[in-house]
Amino acid sequence: MLATLRRIIDAVDRAPALDAALAVVVREVKQAIGADVCSVYLTDANRREHVLMATDGLPPDSVGRVRISLHRGLIGRAAERADIVNLDDAHTHACYLAITDSGEEPFHGFLGVPIIQHRRVLGVLVLRRRMARRFEDDEVTFVVTLAVQLAAAIALARGSGELARLQQPGLPSHFLEGIAAAPGVGMGTGFVVYAPADLDAVPDKPAADPEAEVRDFRGAVAGVAEDIARLAERMGGTLRDEDQALFDAWRLMLESESFVADTIQRIRAGSWAQGALRATVADLLAEFDRVDDPYLRERGADVRDLGRQVLLRLQHGAAPQADYPAQTVLVGDEVSAMEIAAVPRPSLAGIVSRRGSASSHVAILARGMGVPAAVGVLELPVSRLEGCSMIVDGYRGRVYVEPSPTVAAEYRRLAAEERAFSAELEALRGLPSETTDGFALPLYLNTGLVVEQRPLGIDESAGVGLYRTELPFMVRDRFPGEETQRRHYRQVLATFAPRPVTIRTLDVGGDKPLPYFPVHESNPFLGWRGIRITRDHPEIFMTQVRAMLRAAVGLDNLQILLPMITSVDELDDALDSIQRACDELQEEGHAVRLPPVGVMIEVPAAVYQADVLARRVSFLSVGTNDLTQYLLAVDRNNARVAALYDELHPAVLRALKQVTDAARAHGREVTVCGELAGDPRATPLLLGLGVHSLSMGAGSLLRVKGVVRSISRTRARELLGRALLCERGACVRALLMDALEEIGLGGLVRPGR
Repeated sequence: MLATLRRIIDAVDRAPALDAALAVVVREVKQAIGADVCSVYLTDANRREHVLMATDGLPPDSVGRVRISLHRGLIGRAAERADIVNLDDAHTHACYLAITDSGEEPFHGFLGVPIIQHRRVLGVLVLRRRMARRFEDDEVTFVVTLAVQLAAAIALARGSGELARLQQPGLPSHFLEGIAAAPGVGMGTGFVVYAPADLDAVPDKPAADPEAEVRDFRGAVAGVAEDIARLAERMGGTLRDEDQALFDAWRLMLESESFVADTIQRIRAGSWAQGALRATVADLLAEFDRVDDPYLRERGADVRDLGRQVLLRLQHGAAPQADYPAQTVLVGDEVSAMEIAAVPRPSLAGIVSRRGSASSHVAILARGMGVPAAVGVLELPVSRLEGCSMIVDGYRGRVYVEPSPTVAAEYRRLAAEERAFSAELEALRGLPSETTDGFALPLYLNTGLVVEQRPLGIDESAGVGLYRTELPFMVRDRFPGEETQRRHYRQVLATFAPRPVTIRTLDVGGDKPLPYFPVHESNPFLGWRGIRITRDHPEIFMTQVRAMLRAAVGLDNLQILLPMITSVDELDDALDSIQRACDELQEEGHAVRLPPVGVMIEVPAAVYQADVLARRVSFLSVGTNDLTQYLLAVDRNNARVAALYDELHPAVLRALKQVTDAARAHGREVTVCGELAGDPRATPLLLGLGVHSLSMGAGSLLRVKGVVRSISRTRARELLGRALLCERGACVRALLMDALEEIGLGGLVRPGR
């Protein structure tokens, strides 16, 4: 059966259209099971009926003609209950619905298997046999397995509009659901991008002249570096300074020893340049793929893209120039940041990708450029979208393909409203972030990009609330030394002085190993990471802390943040080490000072011990991304459960209240540095909780400031009280949306109703 199943699935995947795929299914399944009839009914939610879309065994003219109202008959029962219906004689069942002239009268045995994707029933796969006999267990499991595979093909067809055309011409436009990566409304023409070179297709091959191969490789790397420099120069007038730092990050990766030196070593060991490059990129990707942190894991996509660019140079020289539409919606399985940067800014209307997350460089770049983007659109029919009219709703993560005139007109209206609203936000630049009753709520910047020439921050930020130190460690082939780290931290501290910069100590290990310090664990989410690894290796921790303290000499704007604290023992050990590092440096003659030290609240244990932690440190910083993940036991990057990830879940709000109450009892400040801090909907709740500052991506600063300046703390506390009574995240979200609409700021999270 397994071989048969694979053969059917392969045939479905190769089918040029949905009707052809369904024809394959009914023919092959009928034969494999030995049934007398096999049919597929698809659910038309607009007309509230199940439509016979393919059959082998019933009259061909019944296709498209036989329609069963929702919740009626055995097919309706299977769909409504999302469960299998297996009967020896369908005619005797109370739900049996006789359909005149359908040709099914002679058949008794009945098997109905719902076709489900993401908890939504798309249709029912039905088998019939003449004799009155139930289908065997192995037959049922075979059909269930096939139905799961069929769901993906049907969902893809639904997204492209093909299903609507097959069922009923003139249906309203459907949309594809993805992740909202950059807010805004984009309308234009689809332009499909694809990998310029296939690293996986490069074969093993010996190097006839290793040194010549090395020269070719170095030349290709230099050519890509020049491309990056040109893109950075061209984007200089479009991007904010901190977003320009993306190009520095690419250059650092491209020139890193783990990329260049490892490839050259492989070449000199006997491999040709292309094969050596493939092996190096594969090793780096394996390391990044084990990383749990979404921000750092997405850096693997950058490594892959850089590898492709170098391979393209090795194979063909420079990439050909593309002819972009006037209003380009860039579409791909995995759109790279370099592909985005290559499109002239006035022509770039939107970005859509099948893969990716809100933490990817693509999302960061899109937000910085102000280009609407939707990523993680799993049902995206990439190959069919070239030249298609498209709408990108970056507020909801929705994508419309060949939208109806009505839908297009509505989005044109919303886009005009958005332009007017964005102009109002621009007027907030330089104004203080304070409530209508005069409470100041500083807004800080989250970042982790390496810069050497361009400033990382912008005037809108009050400083850096979270500086991630992992990337400089991950792009090297050894631990960076104290002086290397000192120079790096000094650059960041000096850029923002006298504004404070909160630097988080190294948060790697277990789920995000370094290339030169791999850790393999069966459950990395609960593994050796953060303070756990630096506590076990004090030499790593002490080197980093000494570098931070030395970097702050004369600037005195450093704050140190400790990640993944779960016990007072971990905290006490870290505080002792920081004090010892300070004492040692003072003895060595360095004019260092002991900076404020804070603790990340990102695991439930820290929530319940927030009071004893607050007694020991200067401030608490809540990482809502990990805290939500651990509280709800949901990996937000897992498509099967991502819908359960909800930072406005009542449990999350109550955890935040417990933290702020504990901190207040000891006179400690609380900042929030997770994605919740950059969500304008959550701003009233965080104000009501008494949070002292927020830290977020640069693209969220003005939107959050708009809310802060439009509400009083009294109103925020009232909303918090009502939110804490909610039993569902949806209730909290509706409450906050109504509040934003009330103060005229609904456009912060969507362009309109």
